[in-house]
Amino acid sequence: MTTVLIVDDDAGVRFTVKQLLEDEGLSVVEAQDGGAALQRLAQGGVELIISDVRMPGMGGLELLAALATLPEPKPPLILMTAHGSERLAVDAMKQGALDYFKKPFELDELLAVVRRAVGRVQLEGERARLQSDVALLKSVLFVSPAMSRLGQLLARVAPRDVPVLITGESGTGKERLAEALVRSSRRAAAPFVRFNCAALTEELAEAELFGHTKGAFTGATRARPGLFREAHGGTLLLDEVGELGQAVQAKLLRALQDGEVRPVGEDKALRVDVRIVAATHRDLLQDVKAGRFREDLWYRLKVVHLHVPALRERPDDIPLLARHFVERAARAFGVQVRPLSDDVLARLSAYAWPGNVRELEHAVESAVALSVDGQLELSALPTASAPASHAPVGLKEKVDAFERGLVVTALAHAKGNRSEAARSLGIGRATLHDKLKKHGLEEDPDA
Repeated sequence: MTTVLIVDDDAGVRFTVKQLLEDEGLSVVEAQDGGAALQRLAQGGVELIISDVRMPGMGGLELLAALATLPEPKPPLILMTAHGSERLAVDAMKQGALDYFKKPFELDELLAVVRRAVGRVQLEGERARLQSDVALLKSVLFVSPAMSRLGQLLARVAPRDVPVLITGESGTGKERLAEALVRSSRRAAAPFVRFNCAALTEELAEAELFGHTKGAFTGATRARPGLFREAHGGTLLLDEVGELGQAVQAKLLRALQDGEVRPVGEDKALRVDVRIVAATHRDLLQDVKAGRFREDLWYRLKVVHLHVPALRERPDDIPLLARHFVERAARAFGVQVRPLSDDVLARLSAYAWPGNVRELEHAVESAVALSVDGQLELSALPTASAPASHAPVGLKEKVDAFERGLVVTALAHAKGNRSEAARSLGIGRATLHDKLKKHGLEEDPDA
């Protein structure tokens, strides 16, 4: 439902217009002048403004000028003008007003203007939703409404240069969401630097982030600029930000507040222009309460909070992701895999996936490597009572799976003729026989 803000100092006019618009199925909120309208806009949710031109305090034209300074997306404005002020309204449209109608207004004229505006608002909303889905789909595969809503939030915040905190369980794809955020931002062509906050000790993490001079600490054989300066003009992703030590948290807070970093061993602070995106699987609010994470830093990081739902909360995405992972693993291993059966999809959809998308990927990769005749076996897939072993497939398993795929493909092309298959593979018939035994293909009817 589209929400319209009516701005007029006359309560009777507001009441009349409100009744008309609510009869059209619109949601209506009110403000008595431009200043009150700006306060209401700050609360969010307004998609269209209808404002009188002349009001005590801030009038409609001043409100229009104030709207021009607000970040996108911002609601369009329709002006209500007195008879004889059409020229004023036309000039206002040149300055960004969407449309106007005259007061006292004719019912049909008012509704025609509002319907055109609402149609445009809805069209722009659909376009923004599609753009957000496209941006997110380049990094994350999904069909679920939950991820689509996340994409809409991403589209709103991406162009706005504010810190973003991305939370979610391990394996949900937080880094992929960060990639989509950067791709949709005004810094898309600028550096995108990533740092895993759990990868280094506190001293080394500080030096890695903020840089250091030569000899600043043991092992600092040369000066380094640090990741903040490498990301200058772009975006810095702080993955697992909850793992940072207290000293580094304090320095990070100063960098966010002042836009400056001080390299380890350096007396002078350096200006940096960096957008921060932080990600964590931890409950930072609980860490704040426990004294493990600075409350002031938490507020600085979560200007906008995006939460990635767990895979079990968006089961509609499981078949799409599974097919994608099957196709990718089949290409990597050089094997042919049949379309996933209903039984396989049912098994995958019934499992809770505590490791989320990452666990699904590893499970499917393992099942493809162990597949027989291009069919994923149910025994290779996890169940609620007996999760399967689906650690990432190692090099040996990948090589074996690739070799098996080459043998199966060669035999198929040779229509089961082993001598011809061996020649096409560049090996002897005896070697082919050994490989058939090795990969359990000796009894294969196509062999």
